[in-house]
Amino acid sequence: MSSAPSNIVIVGGSAAGLTTAAALRRNGYDRDLTLVDTERHVPYDRPPLSKHLLTGEWGVDRIALKTAADLEDLAVNIRSGVSATHLDVARSSISVTDAPDVAFDRLVIATGVTPRVLPESSHLDGVHTLRTIDDALALAEDLVAEQHLVVVGGGFLGTEVAAAAVGLGLRVTLVNSLPTPLERSLGPAIGAEIAALHQLHGVELRTGPANAVRSLLSSDGRVTGVSFADGSMLDADVVFVAIGAAPTTGWLEGSGLPIGDGVECAPDLSVAPGIYAAGDVARWTNYAFDESMRVEHRTNATEQAMHVGARLMDGASDPFTSVPYFWTDQYDLKLQVHGWIKGYDEVRILEGSLVERRMLAVFRRGDRVVGALGVGAAKALRGWRQLIVDRTAWADVVGS
Repeated sequence: MSSAPSNIVIVGGSAAGLTTAAALRRNGYDRDLTLVDTERHVPYDRPPLSKHLLTGEWGVDRIALKTAADLEDLAVNIRSGVSATHLDVARSSISVTDAPDVAFDRLVIATGVTPRVLPESSHLDGVHTLRTIDDALALAEDLVAEQHLVVVGGGFLGTEVAAAAVGLGLRVTLVNSLPTPLERSLGPAIGAEIAALHQLHGVELRTGPANAVRSLLSSDGRVTGVSFADGSMLDADVVFVAIGAAPTTGWLEGSGLPIGDGVECAPDLSVAPGIYAAGDVARWTNYAFDESMRVEHRTNATEQAMHVGARLMDGASDPFTSVPYFWTDQYDLKLQVHGWIKGYDEVRILEGSLVERRMLAVFRRGDRVVGALGVGAAKALRGWRQLIVDRTAWADVVGS
């Protein structure tokens, strides 16, 4: 251990940051370890925010990533409620809010993403985004039965919140500038399945370019409705905005690190000597698909963190390769996806539908299978995942 760093600093206290700390300890690192975290809550899991926490099924304590005893055993100096404001690579230090600079021998950037907002909406009561526990609790307080919730954005988060709100007894309208929900992520065929599922549960859909949101309407500082590109308007008691998120990299401006759509990493997730990134903020070349990507999913954050924890200890430049996995809960259905399907050329639904509660679909890019989606088809999905790992030719398993 004589060559091990004496002080490792991790910026970001969500899944990627805390898992990196745990991986370091598991790999034998026994020196100073500091976690700088903007939030005042103990590190917690984010996927339940739009589901179990929002509906009140779970309390805040249940989504903690580690118990108090586990955190004590990790012996991590957690700097809660402190934000990094600048990185000085030459001095190996970061500036933070309301405290002296923090020096490091090694640094892990795990600052995640920040939700995008609609212009001139941040001052309005009744308008919400969702990234933190506090966001979820504030939104939950506004989700009163029989009121009208307008969800702006038909991605994973928007559709999950719409489903949760239906279960709470609200009238829900889902607004999306593309023709179907989840179309940007899963394409129009799967999007049509998602649309049918939500309509079955009573969600009103307003989709397509004419329904792009132009502005929010308000009275006395509270949102009252939504104005659309075609000039129409829709009353609303509450508006939830889920129009994507941007990597949290503002504090790295002027640092000299390569910043684009996230922190631009080498294939091993290193950014500069002694500096790594992990989780939603990291962009790297994934040799499993020979493509540069940034993945905003929980499993990826954990896997990257474990990789970084090992590389910080052994100094090896092994690339991080993975077949991304993510899931989304839509009502009582869990859609699971293996692969990297962005920019796919073809999707084929092999069996079933969401309304039938069982579906299997596969995705092609070029001449190979690159993704598989399943609902109620866990065994079949595992088989397709292996075909993706093996770079299987589409023609060999699907045909022309």
